[in-house]
Amino acid sequence: MACVLLTRFNLPSKGAESVIRASNGWLEERIKLFERYTVPSVRTQVDPADAWLVYLDPESPRWLLDIMSRYAQEGLLTPILREQVFADPEVLRDAQQAIGATFESMLTANLDNDDALAPDFISRLRDAAKTPGRRAIYVANGLIVSNGRVHLRHDPVNAFCAVREPIEGSVTCWADWHNRLGEHMPVQLLAGRPGWVQVVHGRNVSNRVRGQLVDPASYREELRALDERFVTPSRTELFTDRILSRPLREARDAARGGVRAAIVRAAGKDGLDRLKAARQMVSSRTKA
Repeated sequence: MACVLLTRFNLPSKGAESVIRASNGWLEERIKLFERYTVPSVRTQVDPADAWLVYLDPESPRWLLDIMSRYAQEGLLTPILREQVFADPEVLRDAQQAIGATFESMLTANLDNDDALAPDFISRLRDAAKTPGRRAIYVANGLIVSNGRVHLRHDPVNAFCAVREPIEGSVTCWADWHNRLGEHMPVQLLAGRPGWVQVVHGRNVSNRVRGQLVDPASYREELRALDERFVTPSRTELFTDRILSRPLREARDAARGGVRAAIVRAAGKDGLDRLKAARQMVSSRTKA
């Protein structure tokens, strides 16, 4: 069974992300995040993936392609230039070409270009995928890092989604939004230690601080690949977060989730994308 990481780096896209990606400095900032967080976490996997496919806009600047070429020469990733990507059969063909072999089943996992993996992430996915059959697999627990502070997050439909399936009729982890894969196939949840790290920064489209504030010293192994100066919270801060800040965040997220679901029911996924794009456009003009 082949294990393949999939990353959309700067594919042309519609919706909120297109506004962000068209803004000044987006690529420069994103490659810094990619090299600071994502690349080291893939390098330190105890059981590496068979391939890491990174999809890029064919109009990408030469300096970005040169950086990706260096990583390709290292054997870390395979850069692929596309205006758009269809989950099947393009990803399957790309994976077979990158690996240089055919295979009967495939495990694909999404990795955003500003996030990171715990060192045993792929190993845990491989173990979970030993049983045959198509299904979505989620490592349910992760960490969220913002300004050096670390939060423990339980998210059973997170963006680090994976799909285990036979290659015949493969749909990959990009078959739908990461939180909607369960509408297409069975879901397998992996409990235990955090398996992934989301980094919240100024240009995140939708990520926010979520979960419970924790002492980063308790998660040294999961965070060891990250170039970050972590903040150790005081007992008072931990207590305040548990009884006040976290409940407020959860209430905020529940309200936003309800609005989001209502929009999708009324206008579909494209309607939600249009609304996000309009909001981001207003925000960008205001900041300008």
